[in-house]
Amino acid sequence: MNAKSPHNKARDRRVADSIPRTFVDRAPESWRPYLRLARYDRPIGFWLLAIPCFQGLALVAIETGVSSTMAGYAALFAIGAIAMRGAGCTWNDIADRDLDAKVARTADRPLAAGTVTVKQALIFLAAQCAVGALVLVFLPLMAIGIALAALLLVAAYPFMKRITWWPQVWLGLTFNWGVLVGYAALGGTDWIAAGLLYAAAALWTLGYDTIYACQDMEDDALVGVKSSARVLGHAIGPAVGAIYGASLVLTALAAIKAGAGLVFAPVFAAYAVHLVWQASRFRPDDGPACLAHFKSNREAGLILLAALLLGALAPM
Repeated sequence: MNAKSPHNKARDRRVADSIPRTFVDRAPESWRPYLRLARYDRPIGFWLLAIPCFQGLALVAIETGVSSTMAGYAALFAIGAIAMRGAGCTWNDIADRDLDAKVARTADRPLAAGTVTVKQALIFLAAQCAVGALVLVFLPLMAIGIALAALLLVAAYPFMKRITWWPQVWLGLTFNWGVLVGYAALGGTDWIAAGLLYAAAALWTLGYDTIYACQDMEDDALVGVKSSARVLGHAIGPAVGAIYGASLVLTALAAIKAGAGLVFAPVFAAYAVHLVWQASRFRPDDGPACLAHFKSNREAGLILLAALLLGALAPM
């Protein structure tokens, strides 16, 4: 199908969970499918990919103190998160283009709707990966090696929903790899603490992406896509609560192991309250509310980041 045909232009619409009236809607028409392919109209994903990187930096700061180097690495990770989240979404849409066309919420994504060809998407994917590779040049060798290892997780993720009921677990392992990259970038040495925080972040993602997956349960069942939301069924509320609870325990252990000061505790408590609020208030059959709870995890992640930074400013 010709990507410039009037039919395709008519289908160049926002997907259901994009935010209204962003710069994407004011961009040149030929750019819009690519910006939507990379989810620039849905910036929550950039935040959720970048925040674990920042948290990894903050964990090192608890051990070694806050330094000006952190700001430089944080800027690099922000650029890398934008590039690689866009690349990941592009790769996901290439792999899922046939499935996306069958699901109401995703039928208007550029590849599913035909506003971008697979060849064009692959070129765009390569360009985004090139930006990510440029960021790597400025990182220490160990951080580069750890970052490159994540490519296996990223490449396999789109296919997890076809072979396991728990693709959200794989997403958690993938999306939070930045904890380890950030930790390595600043030369952290307590890898037990880093591993605890990584595991905690992976569970956090399992929880919030299970909430997100509630929006698609009916369509997923029709097309045969698996998800934690579908397999948990009526137990989804208590299960998300238990997942978040386990994440909180591991996060606290990571901070204690790293030597966070007591000032960490009250802000961490606010983070815990936020997760409890999510788990107790979301309703699987209320798609818009599930989306709102999912998006609130930007604030949740930033609260935890603030707790870790405060713990670094006043370590034990």
